[in-house]
Amino acid sequence: MKGVQFLVAFVLLALASKLVSASDPSPFQDFCVAINDTKDGIFVNGKFCKDPKLATAEDFFLPGLNIPGNTSNQVGSMVTPANVQQIPGLNTLGISLVQIDYAPYGGLNPPHTHPRATEILVVVEGTLSVGFVTSNTDNRLFTKVLYPGDVFVFPEGMIHFQLNIGSTNAVAFAALSSQNPGVITIANAVFGSDPAINPDVLAKAFQLDQNIVKQLQSRFWWDNN
Repeated sequence: MKGVQFLVAFVLLALASKLVSASDPSPFQDFCVAINDTKDGIFVNGKFCKDPKLATAEDFFLPGLNIPGNTSNQVGSMVTPANVQQIPGLNTLGISLVQIDYAPYGGLNPPHTHPRATEILVVVEGTLSVGFVTSNTDNRLFTKVLYPGDVFVFPEGMIHFQLNIGSTNAVAFAALSSQNPGVITIANAVFGSDPAINPDVLAKAFQLDQNIVKQLQSRFWWDNN
């Protein structure tokens, strides 16, 4: 009898495992519209694969992350990616990397989200104030000051940021759990969309005067375009 119970439990577990594994794969891009005629297709969920016999070490290599990024911009930071666009060998492996450089006295990687990845960040130089905000309705802020050697995790989809609160340059590296994690910088997306979001929508959402919304849109639209 015990053997029968064990067998039933095993079969149920196997069926449950199959159900779990039957979910759709995570997308590697923002969307992938289905078409019937493949001659008009230009993207796949990921990238086409090279014949393994033709692969070389260069497919898995990227130099240059020892070179500081140029932080002479409005936010005082530079993100240098190492994802499937730069390293073809990352295709299907579900991981990527970025180097982030921050200018002294307020270099900012502004609030943004990665729609397809969790991020784990390690500080190499400098002092960063970092944080992320949870989803509605709590909108709870988790924040921490990081020093060289400190590590912090930003869960997938959470809005997060890093700010250099020190008087010297800061450098961090972050690993992300996707070959193409994507990034949505909140201010750029909201005020710099193309075409622009109706100012009435943003004025009501942010409780701002419509003239201020239009001013912000003109500034961010110019930056994005």
